[in-house]
Amino acid sequence: MNPGMTRRQFIQCTGVVIISLGSDCFVTAGTGGTIPPAQGYLVVDARKCQGCLSCMLACSLVHEGKENLSLSRIQVMQNPFEKFPLDLGIFPCRQCADPACVNACPEGALTADPAHGQVRRVDKDTCTGCGSCVDACPYRPGRVMVQPDDVSDFGASSRKCDLCAGAPFHWDEAGGGPEGSQACVAVCPVHAIAFTREMPLQAGNKGYQVNLQDAAWRSLGYGTPGTER
Repeated sequence: MNPGMTRRQFIQCTGVVIISLGSDCFVTAGTGGTIPPAQGYLVVDARKCQGCLSCMLACSLVHEGKENLSLSRIQVMQNPFEKFPLDLGIFPCRQCADPACVNACPEGALTADPAHGQVRRVDKDTCTGCGSCVDACPYRPGRVMVQPDDVSDFGASSRKCDLCAGAPFHWDEAGGGPEGSQACVAVCPVHAIAFTREMPLQAGNKGYQVNLQDAAWRSLGYGTPGTER
């Protein structure tokens, strides 16, 4: 024990379990442990979104090889009963600093992947599709979902945004992840989604709902005061 370390810090450090499996290893936090911060995040400007759902179709295509809104890791919600700017919302995974989904997984299938910038990923070979991660996610709509999976021995598996890390049908040879391209960012026709390496403010949604409007958009009134989400 380091003489300058408090008893609480010592207990927290000894709770971390690190499993190394070569270059494709995952890091999993045990009880009381910590998880390395992700090296990439998605931020959005829902005021620019036109509801075309291109991001959702591209997401499912690079991950599943087919365009299916139900299989998208990023979600666009539309409410026809609301007025602008509350009629549309874009909800990517937050890559939380303290991810409840990772901590809740009984199989250790949700992890921080050091081979892809510590992005929070689902190991489909380990996931049983139990849904513990979905229940644990404190945000609504939930950033994790369980869908049928013909490849899984359990018939279903969890899916969440991984910044396209290891996406099997990615168009770019460099792939995705923090060092590559994110399908939703690349295809959005109005640039309402952006990638950043700076960790957004974790409390609430303000850190992830940002202003991506340039002068042309502001001239259309999209930057109206009081519309911040």
